[in-house]
Amino acid sequence: MNYPNLKKGHSRIYRLIEQELKRQKRVINLVPSENFVSQAVLEALATPFTNKYAEGYPHRRYYHGNEVSDKLEDYTKGLALKIFKLSPEKWSVNVQPYSGSPANIAVYTALVGRGEKILSMNLEHGGHLTHGHKVSVTGQTWNFAHYGVGKDGFIDYAEVETIAQKEKPKLIICGATAYSRQIDFAKFGKIAKKINALLLADISHVAGLVVGGAHPSPFSHADVVTSTTHKTLRGPRGAFIVSRAELSDKIDKAVFPGLQGGPHLNNIAAMAVAFEEALKPNFKKYARQIIKNTQALAAELKKYGFKVISGGTDNHLLLVDVTPLGLPGKEAGELLEKAGIIVNKNMIPYDTRKPWDPSGIRLGTPAVTTRGMKEKEMRQIAECIRMILIDRLNPLKIRKEVERLTHRFKIPLTPND
Repeated sequence: MNYPNLKKGHSRIYRLIEQELKRQKRVINLVPSENFVSQAVLEALATPFTNKYAEGYPHRRYYHGNEVSDKLEDYTKGLALKIFKLSPEKWSVNVQPYSGSPANIAVYTALVGRGEKILSMNLEHGGHLTHGHKVSVTGQTWNFAHYGVGKDGFIDYAEVETIAQKEKPKLIICGATAYSRQIDFAKFGKIAKKINALLLADISHVAGLVVGGAHPSPFSHADVVTSTTHKTLRGPRGAFIVSRAELSDKIDKAVFPGLQGGPHLNNIAAMAVAFEEALKPNFKKYARQIIKNTQALAAELKKYGFKVISGGTDNHLLLVDVTPLGLPGKEAGELLEKAGIIVNKNMIPYDTRKPWDPSGIRLGTPAVTTRGMKEKEMRQIAECIRMILIDRLNPLKIRKEVERLTHRFKIPLTPND
């Protein structure tokens, strides 16, 4: 990529950018929450919208000179509804959250009084930090109860209902960051209605799969939906909130002025580009291929004897317990990184180890699918993982095979082509 002004006047930053680009090109990225954006998304991030302060909402700003900014934000909100096929009469969108964490916190702030009860998935079983973990401000501000998965790795919806009936939360959260199975939004919706609770679906990980028709949609069942844009949606690092129209005023006020100042307009422009790309026919093919790839990777790893949590996957990620191999998750991730295979260490359900050195690793296929890899390449990747973690071959020798793959499947500048 060409950055002539950086190269000329900011050589150290330029070198770091070049180093990072080189790293990304040479590794197999299996981190489920990462992806590659298009050149158009990158260009939108580097536009003069960076220079504009637009505190407030379209047509109700606290700064003048926002005529174009208003058009941009209105257009992006319309696209957000369009990709999910939602009616603007029934649903409202806020595209200003800086990331997924403040988006979730804004919803809690708007809809749940401090100290009141929220029910969500336990972090150790696949939930997110902002779903009420004790180290998060969410767990310190609201009273969280948690559900998890059974020993089989699946959510037990009967147990969720039992907990909900006992705890009587004001809000139920469904959605996860490390759960490899489809989430039954309809069942969550029924549980929420039975106890007169609101339902929040956090689809940060599966939003692109929902848009692509490869995962059920939450919108017939949830009152609010939050999502990031940089995972399976293949956009910039941002977030948005979609809510039923009657809840939108409270949520908008929680985002601004409750939690944030002026929105990052350049990021909103890049989100709009990603939404436009998600409307292209090939995006559906991409979403389906993500799941095909993850299932192929899981099946091959199981064939080699890896312990895959829940026995497989329905979405873009899978969890592997590496302790039967005599390895903790941290060491397994480090060995794979030496070979150029990037995963993240992750807790598994009922983990007896600590979060900084857990029992598992988490793998996903959004980024490698963007590069054009398919089931055949997933089998090759699984073989590389086997040679490193089971056969204990020198990772530097396996690196040559990894680089042959990455050389064949380059980072595309226009992922939908």
